[in-house]
Amino acid sequence: MRLAALLSATAIAFAVPATVSAQEVDRVAVNRIIDQGFNHSEVMETAAHLTDRIGGRITNSPQMRETERWTQQWFRDRGLSNVRAEGFEFGRGWSMVRSDVRMIAPRPLELRAIPVAWTPGTDGTVSGEVILAPMSRVADFDKYRGKLAGKIVMISEPTDAEDPTSPQFRRWTDDELAGRTGYNQPTHSHVNVSRDGGRDNFALRMDEFLAAEGALGWVRMSYRDGGLLHGAGYTHRTGATPTLPGMELAAEDYRRLARLSRAGAAPALEMMSEVRFHDEDVNAYNVLADIPGTSRSGEYVMAGAHFDSWAAADGAVDNAAGTAVVMEAARILKALNVRPKRTIRFALWNGEEQGLHGSLAYVDRHLATRAPLGDPELDALPNGQTWRARWPVQPRPGYSDLVAYFNIDNGSGRIRGINAEGNVAAAAVFEEWLKPFYSLGATTVSLRPSGGTDHVYMQTVGVPGFQFIQDPLDYGSRLHHTSIDSYDHLQPEDLRQAAVVLAGLLLAAANSDEPLPRMPMPTQPRPTNPFGN
Repeated sequence: MRLAALLSATAIAFAVPATVSAQEVDRVAVNRIIDQGFNHSEVMETAAHLTDRIGGRITNSPQMRETERWTQQWFRDRGLSNVRAEGFEFGRGWSMVRSDVRMIAPRPLELRAIPVAWTPGTDGTVSGEVILAPMSRVADFDKYRGKLAGKIVMISEPTDAEDPTSPQFRRWTDDELAGRTGYNQPTHSHVNVSRDGGRDNFALRMDEFLAAEGALGWVRMSYRDGGLLHGAGYTHRTGATPTLPGMELAAEDYRRLARLSRAGAAPALEMMSEVRFHDEDVNAYNVLADIPGTSRSGEYVMAGAHFDSWAAADGAVDNAAGTAVVMEAARILKALNVRPKRTIRFALWNGEEQGLHGSLAYVDRHLATRAPLGDPELDALPNGQTWRARWPVQPRPGYSDLVAYFNIDNGSGRIRGINAEGNVAAAAVFEEWLKPFYSLGATTVSLRPSGGTDHVYMQTVGVPGFQFIQDPLDYGSRLHHTSIDSYDHLQPEDLRQAAVVLAGLLLAAANSDEPLPRMPMPTQPRPTNPFGN
């Protein structure tokens, strides 16, 4: 369903200025973008370098430092301007060297396992009986006092196995895309800020408890079946590192241990983990590069993707795919020697996997910040933990300069449209800008908001930031954050299409007579349910 039909059907009248809705795309320029993007593409070579050669790019690891250097040189080699690395405080780097987990009783068996990020190694091999002691909150600790000495603690409550009953690889159908175009009313409730630091603090308190009880280490269950592993961890802040090794086991292996334990078979593990911490520089770095504008002084449009990943595999669909698409869009436009009215900026964000840290740092430094809460204890917490609770929004001097931001971070599926984030005026413009790409499958403008990636903090301060709709493929079903996220699962035709569409929208936004319409500056909303808790 097209947006115009939707608005007509719902009888909602929005006044969109003619100068906005009539912005058309230079179709001759689109022809050149299509030729360059489909006949001279380098997107797969870029993706291969990020995955096969560099590998998993966990923030502040040696692999991430190499990526920061390589991407800057890549932009320079292709003639982009003002290439730079912009730092923000993050914490410790961490990398895996090797690991191994074996069941040694009641029978020998090699298990599928991975160290949990930012936990220490085992300093050799440790062996011990496992104990099933699920814990997800501090109140659980009392159940296990005096029972954990010399044990390897199974901290997850095992869940039932779930075999897939639908295809794990799929594309959006026309009907499904049509169903995505409706406007979803936002819901608001009071934002509570956790004084104890939330998830990261619980991990540290659990570590402190287990160490005090004399445990040897801990294991958790993978949240996906099929032997998939993830290894995500979040205790990266300097001075807040756990003391005990932590490992993630494949779900099937973990359940086996749990069954044996409950049957009284006294299963035991032999566990080895060698990891390294990297403290040379606590800053992580976003990488930025520009194609300078010729007029509209100070205004710019922007495309971004996060180039950090987890370390279980090579971070191909999450998010070497989006990174390669952004870099390829830059290459296409620079190869065509475009001279846009507005500057076109390309951003590779760092620290996304630990909480959108890089894009938040950019927003806070260049676009807008938020007033402190006025409570010294809460104001000392990391920026992202209190951001949504702080009002009012306080624009920076460059707030109005960024007129459009496009983010790509949903795997290697082709672009099927764009989420307009409830911005009806911008949606009307996107309808025009996407028309040259209908035959490539990019047809849908959705008013829905999207979350979980690097345009989010821009939206929270009223900057027009948008995430593309992409074919899901097997991104969510088996690749996202997992141990099989490698180059083999990238879709070359889709990535070439995505780079062409992104380059086309960037050029349209950079050359439009009027900036992309903005939503009003956000102010503190009233609760959706004024009588709720």
